[in-house]
Amino acid sequence: QVQLVESGGGLVQAGGSLTLSCAFSGRLLNVIDMGWYRQAPGTEREWVALITRDATSNYADVVKGRFVISREYAKNTLYLQMNNVKPEDTGIYYCYARESVLQIRTSWGQGTQVTVFS
Repeated sequence: QVQLVESGGGLVQAGGSLTLSCAFSGRLLNVIDMGWYRQAPGTEREWVALITRDATSNYADVVKGRFVISREYAKNTLYLQMNNVKPEDTGIYYCYARESVLQIRTSWGQGTQVTVFS
């Protein structure tokens, strides 16, 4: 299983930038993709972005063009660079890793809070 620990959340003014990090460890051989979800108070968890094993990235429409996902294997770290943030980007951001081992298994981090103020 994969262990994940997020960091980098905090307060940021609208229009500003913030970079989230997710340190990962454990068995990575069967990981097919990694990414980020977020959850605002009173809402469902929402998918934000993912990066596949071959480094293909994909984004939710609401963040496309503003957020960039990347991965640095040398540091075992996943990143989410958030640019031109908006108040609606506020929420708890969770990183995840999906493995294919007979069935799909998803591991989650504990989350990091991002608050965007205007």
